Amino acid sequence: MRIGLLTEGGYPYVSGGAGLWCDRLVRGLDRHEFDVYAFSRGEAQEDEGWVPLPPQVGRVLTAPLWTAGDDGVVYGRRARRRFTEHYGELAAALCTAADPAAPEADRFATALYGLAELARDEGGLVAALRSETAVRALERACRAPRALRAAREARVPDLLAVAAHLEQALRPLSLDWYEEDGLGAVDLCHATAGGAAALPGLLAHHFFGIPLLVTEYGVRLRTHYLTRPDSSPAVRALLAAFHGRLAAETYRRAAFITPGNAHARRWQERCGADRAKLRTVHPGMDAAPFDEVGESQEDADPHTLVWVGRVEPAKDLVSLLHAFAEIRKEEPGTRLRIIGGPSGAEGADYLGHCRALAAQLFPDEAEGPHSVGANPVSFEEIGGPDLPTVADAYASGAVTVLSSVVEGFPVGLVEAMLCGRATVSTDVGAVVEAIGGTGLVVPPRNPRALAEACVSLLRDPARRARLGAAARARALELFTVEQNVAAFHGLYLETVARTPVRRLRLNDSGDPLPFATPAEARVPGHWTDRTPRAVPVWAADPPVGAATPAPTTEAAR
Repeated sequence: MRIGLLTEGGYPYVSGGAGLWCDRLVRGLDRHEFDVYAFSRGEAQEDEGWVPLPPQVGRVLTAPLWTAGDDGVVYGRRARRRFTEHYGELAAALCTAADPAAPEADRFATALYGLAELARDEGGLVAALRSETAVRALERACRAPRALRAAREARVPDLLAVAAHLEQALRPLSLDWYEEDGLGAVDLCHATAGGAAALPGLLAHHFFGIPLLVTEYGVRLRTHYLTRPDSSPAVRALLAAFHGRLAAETYRRAAFITPGNAHARRWQERCGADRAKLRTVHPGMDAAPFDEVGESQEDADPHTLVWVGRVEPAKDLVSLLHAFAEIRKEEPGTRLRIIGGPSGAEGADYLGHCRALAAQLFPDEAEGPHSVGANPVSFEEIGGPDLPTVADAYASGAVTVLSSVVEGFPVGLVEAMLCGRATVSTDVGAVVEAIGGTGLVVPPRNPRALAEACVSLLRDPARRARLGAAARARALELFTVEQNVAAFHGLYLETVARTPVRRLRLNDSGDPLPFATPAEARVPGHWTDRTPRAVPVWAADPPVGAATPAPTTEAAR
């Protein structure tokens, strides 16, 4: 079958956050064809380029959501009236309380698809979404009698901020992807995230009836709630309403929704997802790089704790350092290796703060900028002579520690499990679901509990060995690439099997031709002879120096 893979800031970009699991999925399902529709995160990401693409990727179309030039579309009177009507309905849906029993409960969806049809008919929405008409429509909705209190309190700067955010969020409506030879030609759309990535899938379903599969390893709506803390109450309320209604519409239209863990699943159910559509599919990881360490029977340094990850405030290294101070009182010979680089400028500042705290907690043991005392605490990065790989990082200690206060699916914890390491973790996100009974779990922001758990494992090598072996067995059973690919392969087949045939072939008299498009049509090559498959026109390499139309770019294998 032909899959339209929808991504945002991920595959096929080299620095894409979700690029790795998408690449493994595409390579694992080499009997299917993939068309990738990708939104880029920024200019730097585009400059870094793409990962090498396998032959089953037919084409890649990209569009930037971080910028959009003027599309030059000038509406006539009728088009302006349509825009005012649909945008006004969209704004009204955001300003009033959602009531599923009310006749206007789906007014958000009606307005959204109305704007999409307008963009398709007129060639774009960019100029209209930036116009004064849009701001005035939003203002009228906020001043309406039934508007929420937070919306009524919106001032001009708030209205401008919300209008600017809506313009960015609705940019996918203006793309030229929604044609018969674009998303209309795929058998299934697979959105690798909610929000903007799922919006083209919604439009493909609306225009052509293409089934939609949505995967969320981190719930976008939850992420939105945790951002914009400095915005006014009116801005937060209106944007939360937009993202909440978009998520609800995405869940309503999706054939299946695949959360990566039970934590994400609970969020989706709370946001309106039908439980019958939910299928938990854990992220798949390549176990091969960790096999040598995981299969080794040699115990690592029994007096060393290891923390591995990106250094940022959410990882709560401050609590870990305070816990380590308590551990040193019980086990004076213990070392702590903090392995990982900072995440952005905030992470760099946090790393400096943690180093200063370590020097303060161990004032008589300072021996340089990267260590404290006789190396009781060290700050290191992967890639040096001592730690050339991630597996070497986990192999350098007997116990792996996770101290986060916020966590989605704990990939680093699963890596430690694949290495056969006993773990001590805080009870956040999907930690308990990942480790099952193969590690110790303590409350977050509780240094004393963290210290007691670490000491109990440091003093019991037999228990460490049992937990480590059980952890590796669990990871190999549940969190490998193979189980991930097999799960999505089954969902693809089930989804398409439930979808009515759309593209009927007719004979000369106009009657449908049965079996006009046999199942073998999607098998690479031709099933009646050995001649090579012809390369379609859209897959030809573009001429060197050819101009690329904005805002969409297309490349081919």
